[in-house]
Amino acid sequence: MDIKARTTVRPSTSDLWFFAYLPLAISDGIAAPLIPLLALQHFGASAFAVTIIIAASAMSQVPFTILWGNLSDRVAHRKYFLVGSFLATGVSIVLIALATNLMTYFWLNVAEGLASAASAPIGTMLLLETRQKRWWPQDIGLFGLISGVGTTAGLLVGFLWLFVVGRNSPLLQGMTALLVLSGVLALLSAGVAWAWIEEPTTRIERRSVAELLHLHRGVVERMRSVRARVSGIVELTRGPSQRLPGREYLFLAALGVMTVGFDIFYGPFPVVLSLNAKLSDAAIFIVYLGSAAASSALFFHSGKSVERRSPKSIFLFSLLSRVALMALFLWLPLYVLLGFGSTTLLVWLTVLNALLGVTWAFISTASTLFLMRLVGRSSRGSALGLYNAVAGMGSLAGIVLGGYLYATHGVVFAYAVAALTVVLGAALLLPIPYHVFQAPRSAMHHRSLLTSSRAVGPPAPKGTRR
Repeated sequence: MDIKARTTVRPSTSDLWFFAYLPLAISDGIAAPLIPLLALQHFGASAFAVTIIIAASAMSQVPFTILWGNLSDRVAHRKYFLVGSFLATGVSIVLIALATNLMTYFWLNVAEGLASAASAPIGTMLLLETRQKRWWPQDIGLFGLISGVGTTAGLLVGFLWLFVVGRNSPLLQGMTALLVLSGVLALLSAGVAWAWIEEPTTRIERRSVAELLHLHRGVVERMRSVRARVSGIVELTRGPSQRLPGREYLFLAALGVMTVGFDIFYGPFPVVLSLNAKLSDAAIFIVYLGSAAASSALFFHSGKSVERRSPKSIFLFSLLSRVALMALFLWLPLYVLLGFGSTTLLVWLTVLNALLGVTWAFISTASTLFLMRLVGRSSRGSALGLYNAVAGMGSLAGIVLGGYLYATHGVVFAYAVAALTVVLGAALLLPIPYHVFQAPRSAMHHRSLLTSSRAVGPPAPKGTRR
């Protein structure tokens, strides 16, 4: 018998249930930019109102992610939680598309956040309970690939729908129909999950696999990717198994500060593209598509680069590169020169956002390995839980602060604060000794960890977010 043969823990007709998350990821790619744009175009919402809608939806997931995860541990039917989450998410999105006033639109987004809270933690546990342990990193990596490809495909569908197929149709009608399609895709995920998921015959305690559960960073940085992180906040209620090194707390402080900076930038981002750059809704999908495609394509390369070099040097270089790109977004005289709403300006902003996606690919990979080399193996679960919690809370704070600064002081001030905040976060990393990160080349076991870090577990629904 080939001991390397890939077998499942339990008899299974198929493991195609992994792809139940593909329609959901496509739905995410469609809805992430569309929901704030529809609030702007349909209801005339202010920039601050748009960011509050996004933040409230993400924040509503914090308690319910914990609740659904704990309930799934007590009830012997994880499948029903997952199918129910997909169904409720799809129905919520369809109702969001049909909302007639801004208040209803707001509360339906909160409801959608509650509905989708179960899909990431419970789907991850289903994966771990139905696959051999030695295949966990590869399978989680597959989910990361599904997330990246699905989100990119969703953005492409949105562009084609608004700019090619529906170019002669009323804009609001096309956007509403597109959001309904997003909800239908989530319902399709529910159907695939119902048909293909089999209940596991063994159960795994979530705390026993905390290292994998919390090693998830978004494959694609997007406005609502904060949802991929907020589930880690549960770790703040659990004491670490042993005292963490002081330099790890310094790293977490730096992570929190720079995450606030990232989301001060990305919180009002669709509003900036629409109101300041005067781009069409279809053009905004193209700008998002550039970042999604670039970050997804470079994750494998980023993992290899971080393994060959110091994660600290790559982390700092990527952060400073991101600050430089933020400064280029502030170069407003160029907007006048290229022409507001012009194709030339669209190309410029798409390239800049794609380069931000490149920096995100390296930041998300390097930061995870950065933390892994700071703590011992016995502390990794607690450390990664704190890592996700700090990043999640930083994202929520950044989204709200970004919307407020944009609404009260304008885009130049808001984006300048975002860039300076990222610089401050990078400066907090400098006291950590460089030699800590000189890992021997023989430490190839980190490759499996890097594979896991490229995943979002099963793709986080409507995420961010960041």
